[in-house]
Amino acid sequence: MEEKLVYSKQVEQEQNLSYKAIGSVFREHWEMIAALTSGVLILIGWFLATIHISVVPVIFYVFAYAIGGFAKAKEGILETMEEKKLNVELLMVLAAIGSAIIGYWLEGALLIFIFSMSGALETYTLNKSKKTITSLLNMKPSTALRIQGEQLVEINAEDLSVDDWILVRPGEQFPADGKIEKGHTTVDQSAITGESIPVKKEIGDPVFTGTVNDSGTVTVRVTHASNETMYQRIVDMVQTAQNEKSESQQFIERFEGHYVNIVLAVVGLMLFVPHFALGWSWTETFYRAMILLVVASPCAVMASIAPAVLSTLSNGARKGVLLKGGNHLTLLAKMDAIAFDKTGTLTHGKAEVTDLVVREDLDEAAVVRAVASIESYSSHPLAEAFVHAAEERSIQISSPEAMESITGNGVIGTFSDKTWTIGKRSFVGEGYDAFYPEQTKAWMKQGKTLVYVKDENGIAAVFAIKDQIREESKRVIAELKQLGVSAIMVTGDSETTAKALAEEAGIDLYISECLPEDKVTQIKRLKKEYGQVGMVGDGINDAPALAAADIGIAMGRGTDVAMETADVVLMNDQLTNLPEVLRISQKMTRIIKQNLVFSVIVILSLIASNFVQVIDLPLGVIGHEGSTILVILNSLRLLKS
Repeated sequence: MEEKLVYSKQVEQEQNLSYKAIGSVFREHWEMIAALTSGVLILIGWFLATIHISVVPVIFYVFAYAIGGFAKAKEGILETMEEKKLNVELLMVLAAIGSAIIGYWLEGALLIFIFSMSGALETYTLNKSKKTITSLLNMKPSTALRIQGEQLVEINAEDLSVDDWILVRPGEQFPADGKIEKGHTTVDQSAITGESIPVKKEIGDPVFTGTVNDSGTVTVRVTHASNETMYQRIVDMVQTAQNEKSESQQFIERFEGHYVNIVLAVVGLMLFVPHFALGWSWTETFYRAMILLVVASPCAVMASIAPAVLSTLSNGARKGVLLKGGNHLTLLAKMDAIAFDKTGTLTHGKAEVTDLVVREDLDEAAVVRAVASIESYSSHPLAEAFVHAAEERSIQISSPEAMESITGNGVIGTFSDKTWTIGKRSFVGEGYDAFYPEQTKAWMKQGKTLVYVKDENGIAAVFAIKDQIREESKRVIAELKQLGVSAIMVTGDSETTAKALAEEAGIDLYISECLPEDKVTQIKRLKKEYGQVGMVGDGINDAPALAAADIGIAMGRGTDVAMETADVVLMNDQLTNLPEVLRISQKMTRIIKQNLVFSVIVILSLIASNFVQVIDLPLGVIGHEGSTILVILNSLRLLKS
């Protein structure tokens, strides 16, 4: 008996899940279902009419009106009541009712069907955009394992605070933004950055909410509250992008109100003037007025922009590019020049030892071990380069016996009972001019920073350090030139360093030794010289320039301030997406122009044809509403470009 009861409960639960799934599909696609149902009813009515059943077809047409036209009629009435002005939806409803009044039930039903189908396609475009964007954002976990003393306590992820320590096991999502304090792993960051390859993470590396821990168990210190995480910032940006309308779309919507009033006024004249002025019958006059009401409605014009913008936003998001609104796409398509920050944008933002020469009587590995061990206790930005150089050579470093940092010059340290002085040449003393002068001069011309090392016998070694250019930077600059966009580097580095990197990247114009306020000044000057100017950066010092540019573009791994200030964020930190999003925006502009030209030509052609009486109502319906569907389908091409 108990087994039967359990079985019946399982069956009931499965049925409930099935009902919920069906209900979810209906709620998501109800406009399309209503439009298709309307089409089926029209077919049935048409078939019954062909076999000469007189009254019954009208009943099916009435149901086709009600089911297919409900969404648009409701939208038109509510919008008219809220904004106190007429709209396209109301025009279509009036045209359909007018068709029915003069006995053209089939034509009126077809008008409702095609109009509702175009509305369903617009809704599909919007839903597709939302789905594509949210596919980048895996639902963040609801719980977290907080470390409290020796215990693990499962809590709500929303209750995590900054500096809490949490444990994340393999296969689990990170419930908060933080830094790894213990352990190492690989992380699938595709949900946030769009990167398809898992990224190696070690102690000190950042991790983001919603990303997946692939391999190792790690302990993470929370660095951001739940409402300030990368995940939440992306959600906010998505919502902003979906709600913001482009300037052209705003213009079209303003134009709609005036246009609708004009159409209704002309239709009002059309109901009487041709009868008295041209001798048309009252039936013909009313019939032509209804056709004018159908063909003059700017449905295709209204549908020319929004689906294209949404499709482009969706496409960009799928590639890891988030735009904070459709208006920025229009500006991107008009870019004349783009200014780049150097560090962290064109380069990796991390100094590396590129070259090394050691005095002949010394062992290179021993020198690297001593320097890296001493520098491991330094907080100078270049210190990490020495440690990394030792790791690359599989040299084990250890603690120095002593280390003193001399601000602005270098360090003095003791390692293995030997004193080493490390820093710029003026700090280490005489002798540097005679130490491998050809190599050091060549490195300086290449924009590399030289760090000298001295022991008790004089200059012991010279390290050449450079923030290496990204592999993709050269390709991106070349692609921008092909698109007709000038690339400019704006950096705080010295003239020598800036010149060397500009030559390496293929940049024709560079501006060096810029403080943050200087970057703003330069951006304003470039706007006067070039026209539309964008700015790409990643740091706090880039934020003022990002705001001053026509379009601010932030690198995904940049600072919070840069991401919040920018209009576009390259979430996967890949510069290669920049020319790609420029191409997509330019294609969007072309498609919008195609849509507008096509829809205006169709409307004018149909209006002219109606006045010379060469089209009837069915052809007017198909021509007008068919053009609306065509411009929407044309816009959907942007989803796959």
